[in-house]
Amino acid sequence: MRTELSPELAELRPAIRRFVEERLEPLALEIDRSGTVPEEAWRLMREQGWLGMLLPAEVGGGGADLPTYALVMEEVARSHRVFTLLLDATSGLTPAGILRHGTPAQKARWLEGLATGRLRAAFGLTEPEAGSDAAAIRTRAEKVPGGWRINGRKHWISGGHVADVVMVMAVTDPEKRARGGISAFLVERGTPGFEVTRVDTTIGSEAIKLGELTFTDCIVPEDALLGTPGAGFSIAMGSLTTGRLGVSAACIGAADRLNAMSAEHARGRSTFGQKLAERQAIQWMLADSATEIEVARAFLYDTLRRAAAGQDPGVATSMCKLFCSEMVGRVADRAVQIHGGMGLVRGFPVERFYRDIRHYRVGEGTSEIQRMLIAREVLR
Repeated sequence: MRTELSPELAELRPAIRRFVEERLEPLALEIDRSGTVPEEAWRLMREQGWLGMLLPAEVGGGGADLPTYALVMEEVARSHRVFTLLLDATSGLTPAGILRHGTPAQKARWLEGLATGRLRAAFGLTEPEAGSDAAAIRTRAEKVPGGWRINGRKHWISGGHVADVVMVMAVTDPEKRARGGISAFLVERGTPGFEVTRVDTTIGSEAIKLGELTFTDCIVPEDALLGTPGAGFSIAMGSLTTGRLGVSAACIGAADRLNAMSAEHARGRSTFGQKLAERQAIQWMLADSATEIEVARAFLYDTLRRAAAGQDPGVATSMCKLFCSEMVGRVADRAVQIHGGMGLVRGFPVERFYRDIRHYRVGEGTSEIQRMLIAREVLR
């Protein structure tokens, strides 16, 4: 079983981990105390070349391939989920969509700023009546002279409250909907009729905010259309495919850190005159977690190798996201149990990880949606 992406990346991992532990991990405490993302985090990741990793060098990106991106995602996830969001915001859903489908003018307008972190992007798909069922969105875009008029509401949009540009999916042909009736638009902050009407905080880190975005007769120019009319659903699903592999890598990194903390705690903690590490119940929990982490890593790395070779991974991306997100939930639960009371108290990393990783079974497509996609392939 190949548990490294390549010999070159295997050699790179220790240096990345050392940087995360020495430079990013101290910021994790500040993030939890302040509930904000310090500019220092953006600066450090920019200097490492981790912002805009998947974007080409000519627009200020790192020009990295997907396996390298996944390796960095896995390692930064060992510290704080916020750092994975900085990677995603500059290389993930919206930047990837602009790179793949944008006109030269759209790429020139947005990609360099996104690659350096000077600009922030958000992905506007989810709505009050259309979460996992993305094809059911109600936001409408109607053609008007010189552009499009958008009306509707998006909610739970990660980083939407501070985004400079939002990729907004809207219905342009109600009869076709997901079959060519949804289009994607790049809507700039400050556009008349576009408002942030609410900001929510989840059970995870206080620094991770979700925005509600409301569009009321919001007129965008013709060149705000991303790709061709009706291609929005396909663009969104393509971006989510890449995003799911990134999420899978983050789940593995978080799980690995949780099990490492659990093993360290078990070696040092004694009860009734015996180390926890000597108790079979604890040993079995550690063993189960270690096994699941290695299976997840091998599965993800095999999928990444195929994608990097130009092969269509197909439903394997959904399988990875499903397995990895469910796996990290089990690992986190065991970690809390092993730590006992320490695993429940604010200020200890295990408790924060336990809250933050719950997102992974919902975001980027719920576990139930992944199972539906997998079953559809099985029954074809």
